[in-house]
Amino acid sequence: MALTPLPLEGADLRFDPHWLPRAEADALFAALRRDVPWEVHRIRLFGREVDSPRLSCWIGDPDARYRYSGARFEPRPWPPELRALRGRLAAGLGADFNSVLANLYRDGRDAMGWHSDDEPELGPAPVIASVSLGATRRFLLRHREHPRQRLALELPHGSLLVMAGTTQRHYKHALPRTVRPVGARINLTFRRVASRGGEADRVRSPSP
Repeated sequence: MALTPLPLEGADLRFDPHWLPRAEADALFAALRRDVPWEVHRIRLFGREVDSPRLSCWIGDPDARYRYSGARFEPRPWPPELRALRGRLAAGLGADFNSVLANLYRDGRDAMGWHSDDEPELGPAPVIASVSLGATRRFLLRHREHPRQRLALELPHGSLLVMAGTTQRHYKHALPRTVRPVGARINLTFRRVASRGGEADRVRSPSP
């Protein structure tokens, strides 16, 4: 897997802007937008429940459950396209993924604020593989303690970004809103969630 390391101190970032061939990325985007049971996840923000600013679907192995903001999320079964993609990523990265958070950003108004994927259930140094499909969106990282230490990255159709090592410990990331007219984007964030007695608690719905 030909991934290029990105220079950011304290982070392990690797990137391939053309990981999927265009025709394959087109077909995958169309199939997922049509077939995934997209829904609005409710999240707790500043003490009140609000709609997440994007559509999402939690997909994974039967034991990859999680509880977040008072709600329990059961994983949807793997669609054939995502099961095959998980196998390719696992073989290329040497990572054992058991779940994927699929996010649909309908236009530039859909976004995700600053956060880190640092829940205990993901482990101390999680490997997170993020595949982008559809419209290109701007992805930002900034250091937790030194906010001037940052990186801006365009995530195009068919790209793969891998965040590993101490990235989540040292950095937050975000996908900001844009006033530019942009089309829909699907983001697939593969990870491994460790279960506690058959259930993984408190895993948020993060990712770019």
